[in-house]
Amino acid sequence: MTELTLRKKVLIFDDSPLVLELTQQALERAGYAVATALDLTAFETVRASIAPDLILVDVQMPEAFGDDVASTLRGARGVRVPILLVSNLEDSELERRAREAEADGWVSKGAGLQELVRRVKELLS
Repeated sequence: MTELTLRKKVLIFDDSPLVLELTQQALERAGYAVATALDLTAFETVRASIAPDLILVDVQMPEAFGDDVASTLRGARGVRVPILLVSNLEDSELERRAREAEADGWVSKGAGLQELVRRVKELLS
């Protein structure tokens, strides 16, 4: 097996190219293989092709709310890998949405990339 196949795979779904790039760099520095998607079509294509070990989903996107995506993945698609919601929403609102969507947790974008990486490590260890 190559080193790439041994690394845990994280799929990031966010409508901001800048957020995708910064988050991808932070997670790759932490040792993860990272794939990104800017829209639902790309998200489904990438998800099917890489079988991620964890999915990060932005909550506030123009095409779909991330908590709806997480809920659909859990319910209709039977996805069991950890899902983290990411947003600038108030913590209490983000926590509620994560719980209702059956996501494994949430991270405020305001908490920074270091906290996001910590939560990913926590869920994948």
